[in-house]
Amino acid sequence: MGVPRDATEAQIKQAYRKLARKFHPDVSKEKDAEARFKDLGEAYEVLKTPEKRAAYDQLGQNYRAGENFRPPPDWDAGFEFSGPGGGAGTGAGGSSGFGGAGGAGSDYSDFFASLFGAAGARSKRSRGAAASDRGEDHHAKVLLDLEATLMGGARTLTLRVPGIDSTGHLMSKERTLSVQIPKGILAGQHIRLAKQGEAAAGSGEPGDLFIEVEFQPHALYRVDSRDLYLTLPVAPWEAALGATVKTPTPLGPVDLRIPPGSHAGTKLRLKTRGIPANPPGDLYVVLDIALPPANDEKSKAAYQAMASALAFNPRTGLGV
Repeated sequence: MGVPRDATEAQIKQAYRKLARKFHPDVSKEKDAEARFKDLGEAYEVLKTPEKRAAYDQLGQNYRAGENFRPPPDWDAGFEFSGPGGGAGTGAGGSSGFGGAGGAGSDYSDFFASLFGAAGARSKRSRGAAASDRGEDHHAKVLLDLEATLMGGARTLTLRVPGIDSTGHLMSKERTLSVQIPKGILAGQHIRLAKQGEAAAGSGEPGDLFIEVEFQPHALYRVDSRDLYLTLPVAPWEAALGATVKTPTPLGPVDLRIPPGSHAGTKLRLKTRGIPANPPGDLYVVLDIALPPANDEKSKAAYQAMASALAFNPRTGLGV
């Protein structure tokens, strides 16, 4: 649209009206007027809305026309958006909070669809005309540490809320909330904070705020629904001969029996030691063979003795 990144609402609207007159298919003689008009409508739909504009400002600079753009995972975590919704995740329903470009009902381009498909539609419900006097629901995604679901309890969350200041410029204010995290909550599920959404215009009650939960990467565990996965290094002789070793679990270390003849990738299941959901998840321990370093004469001799004693070819079956 030819406006600077810090353009005001009024400047954006003025630029849109000027270009819309120039490229309207009914009056324009430009060969690509229809396509330009559609692109213009899409751009205006994004830039006129504080939340969409904030999303574009964060990621749009990384986009180049013609690229197959995919937003990085959880890029929108910590943003609070408004609007009815219904995206992926437990309890979501309804339709996206982002409509067609320029009010024309047309679909977004692949770039904006990928961007706003991730950012929008996290509200647990959409309201009909009967609730039109109620404040709008808000939604946000937050990244929690795994201990939040393992233990439950209160967490302090800080959300960024895009808006327009008194001069018409885009701004972002922070909102801090104390939220009770239910023990056993899973990634993709929502926490409803009643009346923490947008205030009603009249005497109606405020909307709700729906928090979608995702987990930060953990140093030890990988999360898969309610199950946890842990990669456990073991020595070659522990895998080959069997052993009982200490392994971490979310509730503290336990003794784990390694069966004789185990190999890299062997998966051992510890029942109910995953996320404490209903039913609880399991902890899967995946073995990884750790080789001792051959960094002195004694260790080198041990490897040479093992090579002489064992008729072992790890490439058997490869035809070489």
